[in-house]
Amino acid sequence: MPRYYFDTDDGRRKSHDDQGLEYAHEAEARDAAIRALPDMAKDALPGADRETFSVSVRDDGGRYVLHASLVLVAHRLEGFEQ
Repeated sequence: MPRYYFDTDDGRRKSHDDQGLEYAHEAEARDAAIRALPDMAKDALPGADRETFSVSVRDDGGRYVLHASLVLVAHRLEGFEQ
């Protein structure tokens, strides 16, 4: 079964995966990367008014096969009170 490696960047830390996970198809690795993004955001927030979280997936040959990102932007609205 092919192994895929998930490198992450939450805007504060970059992580280079040297363990990897096995998936039968590249599409399964893609889905896993996309599912990881909200968890990354949840663990890092609240923070700045703009945050970008990303996952880059490499195959077992070291070739990047996917880059997925999630961007959070918060704008203060005129007249907004807490």
